[in-house]
Amino acid sequence: MKAVIVAAVMLILLQGNLGLDIQQEAETHVVTVDSTQLRFTPSTLTINEGDTLRFVWGGQALPHNSVEENGVFDSGDPERELDYGHVFDYDSAGTYSFFCEPHEAVGMAGSVTVLDVEAPNVGEQNNSLGASTNDANTTSTTTQLQLAVGFLVLFAAAMWRARIYD
Repeated sequence: MKAVIVAAVMLILLQGNLGLDIQQEAETHVVTVDSTQLRFTPSTLTINEGDTLRFVWGGQALPHNSVEENGVFDSGDPERELDYGHVFDYDSAGTYSFFCEPHEAVGMAGSVTVLDVEAPNVGEQNNSLGASTNDANTTSTTTQLQLAVGFLVLFAAAMWRARIYD
């Protein structure tokens, strides 16, 4: 009887997080500038909700920026060096067109298609890059710890009961 209880508890504990922490990994997609042709690289891309679209360039001869045509994101004034990102939250599926203000007339434009995905159950999403995910990690870790302690208590109770009746 003890061996069956020990085997069952070990199998449960070896299951890891028991599927409680199934989350889609958010990705960061980088767009740069091809100054020789005044183009964004890549100029079109497809991402998932929850992903970050990051515009990065440095040492450019001409200043650039990235502005979404409906104001969803705006990297600010044109700069020769830029590191700007925007997180698409979980209700932002669609296609977004963006352009470089000083070079829009010569075709420096692009678009991003954001695919609809199911939001993880970690509370409200925030499209600020400075947002912390520590609260979600703490909740997940706390749940896992509670499960582990619960299994240990059940194991101890089973062992105590087996000891009394053996």
